[in-house]
Amino acid sequence: MVIVDVVLETYDAVDFTAWPIAEPSSDRLLALSDQMSPTEVGTAMAAIFSYNGIPITHAADMTEAHLDQHLAQAEALIAPGGLRFRDTTTNVEVPPGCCFGLENWRGWWGVAHGEEPWLGHDPTPQIEHDSQIIQLRQHDQDVPPLLAIEITRSELPRLLTTAQLHLSGFLNLVQQWTANVTPRLADRLVAALDEHLMITEPLDTPRQVR
Repeated sequence: MVIVDVVLETYDAVDFTAWPIAEPSSDRLLALSDQMSPTEVGTAMAAIFSYNGIPITHAADMTEAHLDQHLAQAEALIAPGGLRFRDTTTNVEVPPGCCFGLENWRGWWGVAHGEEPWLGHDPTPQIEHDSQIIQLRQHDQDVPPLLAIEITRSELPRLLTTAQLHLSGFLNLVQQWTANVTPRLADRLVAALDEHLMITEPLDTPRQVR
C-alpha cells in the first residue's frame, strides 16, 4: 500500500528559542497533519518564520501590518519540503528532493496526466511513466537505482486528496497555535499560509510549479 505524508524540512528551526519546539527527528523532516502536538506545530512555524526571514524577536507583538509588509517585500511565503511517498509493503520511501518547496506540492497533479515536473535534487526524485503506472524512485548517482514505488494514475488523485487533508489539518492547528503564541497574527498568518501553500482551493485547479 502506498501512503503519502506532507513533510517540512526543519533545519531552520535548529537552536530556535523564541517559543517551545519539539525535538527534531534525525532526518529533519516533520510530517504535517492534524495529529501534531503543540510543540511540533511550534517547530513547523519556527522553520517557516526562519526560512522566510520573518522577525521573531517580538513575535507576540507583531501586527498584521508588519506581516503584510514582509510578505510584500518577499513576494511569497515558501516552505522547504514536499510530499513523501512510502510503500508499506516494500518499505521503499521517496522523500522530496532538496530545494523543492511545499508551495509546489500541487505540481504532483500534473504527474497524473503524464507530466514529469521538477521535484528537487540531491538526491533527485525520479518519475517514469509506464502506461497507467507511475514509477517513483529516489535517484542517486553514487549508488545503484533503488526499487521504485509504483502508483497507478487513478490512485494518485486519492493520494493528493490525502495530502490536502493533512495540510488542512495542520492549518487548523496553526489557527489554535497562533491564538496562544502570536495572537495579533492569528487570522492573517493562517490566511497567508493557505494562500501561498495553496492548501484549501479545489484540488483539481491546475497550478504550475513555481
